[in-house]
Amino acid sequence: MSETRTGLGVDSHRLAAGRPLILGGVEFESEVGLDGHSDADVLTHAVIDALLGAAALGDIGSHFPDTDERWRGADSIDLLSKVAGMLIGGGFEVVNVDATVIIEQPKIGPRREEIVERIAGALGVEASRVNVKATTAEQIGAFGRGEGAGAVAVATLRTS
Repeated sequence: MSETRTGLGVDSHRLAAGRPLILGGVEFESEVGLDGHSDADVLTHAVIDALLGAAALGDIGSHFPDTDERWRGADSIDLLSKVAGMLIGGGFEVVNVDATVIIEQPKIGPRREEIVERIAGALGVEASRVNVKATTAEQIGAFGRGEGAGAVAVATLRTS
């Protein structure tokens, strides 16, 4: 008998000079990027946490801790692929991922399909199972002032 599970992931990082801006595995032209131990891809990190949560497998920090030098500068899409392997090994199938990036600049829309393809590819699913949206913080708070970015993701899994 199959079971359906849902997980939620949330991540945020500061913006800093001298860092690449990577969202959903896609690098954007920008004078600032997200600061973190890995590539600080908030979108992919939120997706990872949503998937791990749905599978009751902890969180990104328990699998890829920022205290472990192996993960310094890690490509988050590679981490997502590792999580996909864990899910498959645990008898899970990704039904759907829906994510929202919160960032003032750059505009995500022109590269949204590229992001969807990168995430879907890492998960080994059709692009129709992944949705990515973006919003601004309307110049409110740290995100609105361009000090950082965040992302929220929901993932649904099915067991076999």
